[in-house]
Amino acid sequence: MATPTELGRTRYEQVTSTIRAIVERIQQIWRGLSVTSIEDGLEGPAGAAIVAAVAEGQLSVADAAQAYIAAQMAAQGGTALAEATLVASAFAGIAPDGGPLETLLFLPAIGVRRRLAAGMSSEEAMLGGLADMARYASTAIADTARSADQVGMAANRNCVAYVRVVQLPACARCVVLAGQMYRYSEGFLRHPNCDCQTLPLREAEWRHVPSPERLFDRMSERQQRRAFTVAGAEAIRSGADIGQVVNARRGMSSSGAPTTTEGITRRGLYGRRMRRAGGDFARFPGQRYARSSTPRLTPAAIFRQASGRDEQLSLLRRYGYIV
Repeated sequence: MATPTELGRTRYEQVTSTIRAIVERIQQIWRGLSVTSIEDGLEGPAGAAIVAAVAEGQLSVADAAQAYIAAQMAAQGGTALAEATLVASAFAGIAPDGGPLETLLFLPAIGVRRRLAAGMSSEEAMLGGLADMARYASTAIADTARSADQVGMAANRNCVAYVRVVQLPACARCVVLAGQMYRYSEGFLRHPNCDCQTLPLREAEWRHVPSPERLFDRMSERQQRRAFTVAGAEAIRSGADIGQVVNARRGMSSSGAPTTTEGITRRGLYGRRMRRAGGDFARFPGQRYARSSTPRLTPAAIFRQASGRDEQLSLLRRYGYIV
């Protein structure tokens, strides 16, 4: 049987390989876009193809989450049996801020226009826009994986916590948080393009996860200087506390706005449930479909608001993330 560390590595590789494949597909689509009509391009078939690709990536990483949590609990001597089944489709199509994925993935067009206005060449502006698009797509898929993992943790009462696993090379903010333990429902601190992951825990501690100091020792001097600056790396090598050298939370945030608009139409997953429950729907100006008048909470908001696991599971069922 694979060890928890090996299972974590497999999950990490599954998520990162999915991100790489989607970014490669985005690059191919981007080559067909023109700087003179970038807005039209991202509002048309090319933009729709990019959104579909990212949503497909989100669906893929969410679909593997529950099996990952089950394998981790079994490897740690617990039961793989969960109380509910995760609904992978409920995580696709949502941006990290809870808004529609389409809105997030249109932002690179604005970035292209800003670069042109700043005097960059058309080629430079488009390369910058592609970098923006890759960053947004990567972050959306990685956030989906972590969110689905946390919902999977909530659905298995064997899981009581998780630790942050940092993969090198990494930034100073992530390194200093390596190995820290959090309640299974606590929000995950990340920054754009962050590829750190959660390792779910059954026991009270997990000693095999590298500490910030152990990670620093594994880094080459070039990686240390890049992550901590020349002076900061030298201070740490001289015995300074990493936490004092780095402001770990600067630029970090927890993904997930209080509510999302994804899936709240009559035909959407959440919308169908509200319709069966007799919920009200309304059509607002500029919208094609009537939407539920009851906001849909994101998993992050549910974990922040619920008083315990029973209430978390109840709300996760109500809003369509588990069945």
